[in-house]
Amino acid sequence: MAGLACLAPALATALPRAAGAQAQLQVQTLFGAREVPQERFVLVAAPIGDGSRAQLNIYEQITDRRPCFATSGASPARVDPLLGSFDFTGICSRYLDANGYSVRVGGADLATVYRLSVVRSGNDNLLLAAPTRNQSGPEMVVARTQGHDAGFLLFVPEPGWKLMRRHFGNRALGHLYLYRETWPTAAASASEGPPKPATPSQGAQPKAETLLKPEPLPKAKPLPKAEPVPLPAVPAANGVKPPGGATPPPLPKAP
Repeated sequence: MAGLACLAPALATALPRAAGAQAQLQVQTLFGAREVPQERFVLVAAPIGDGSRAQLNIYEQITDRRPCFATSGASPARVDPLLGSFDFTGICSRYLDANGYSVRVGGADLATVYRLSVVRSGNDNLLLAAPTRNQSGPEMVVARTQGHDAGFLLFVPEPGWKLMRRHFGNRALGHLYLYRETWPTAAASASEGPPKPATPSQGAQPKAETLLKPEPLPKAKPLPKAEPVPLPAVPAANGVKPPGGATPPPLPKAP
């Protein structure tokens, strides 16, 4: 019984941890991702307000009754969002914000830990996936417009990125993933780290033990032996004998 009492605190700590790990696993596997025909979608940098900023829109062509969008030009390509000019119910789909799309890498659904934003970079616009506040992870460039201009611009996905649809079991949901099979790796030059200092050639520098071994100190010469110096006799005063017991001569008598 004493042994069980000792194990109780450890079990009380371990069980919630195990339950938390199981819950996390369930969240990760709750939704699946399935392929979609990439040619029926466009990723768009849609201008906001005065056009100085933009956000991600995704347009989908569901049926061929009417075109939902048109593209023209290159670097950057322009997009004409035709679906905005008619009732596109059952013909087109439009995904405008985080309710309609999110980031996924492999089996990790990153909807709650990564956000997508359009960032101006020189003469280009980047679709950037970055960790949300209090989260950690690498920033990832998902797509580029490959140039800048006014209006709606076409995003070209970076290598490895594509669209997939979120599924719950066999049920397709109205949510898209900006998907990558694996996390992107850094450039080889960055992964190698800082250059190491040059190593001197063999024999160009003395061995460590030679450098650290101190030179022997010369032996000290013995000092000459000091001979005792005799003290001179001091006359006694008031009958006190001087050191050594010597008796001084008698003082002369007064006249």
